[in-house]
Amino acid sequence: MLTITPAEVRQRLAEGEKLDIVDVREDEEVAQGILPGAIHIPLMQLPERLSEVPQNGETILVCRSGNRSGRALDYLQSQGLANLKNMTGGMLEWEQLEQA
Repeated sequence: MLTITPAEVRQRLAEGEKLDIVDVREDEEVAQGILPGAIHIPLMQLPERLSEVPQNGETILVCRSGNRSGRALDYLQSQGLANLKNMTGGMLEWEQLEQA
């Protein structure tokens, strides 16, 4: 499984890079904050919303801690998608970076 850290995502966004990010958390979690430009598709909705997942270039998957996004990555790979990365540490680690 290919991974990326929240610090790497933050750096790339700070440099103005346009990233394809899919947040697989639930609605109430996303209400507390979402990464800039991220698409929100809850994990359980991925099968019926597969066409909404960017399929050109790299796609970064995000959740609270990295577990659900890892499952999303496995599922999307099984559906033939490539160039996927799991953001390890998830939004928990992202929030720690914000406070530092």
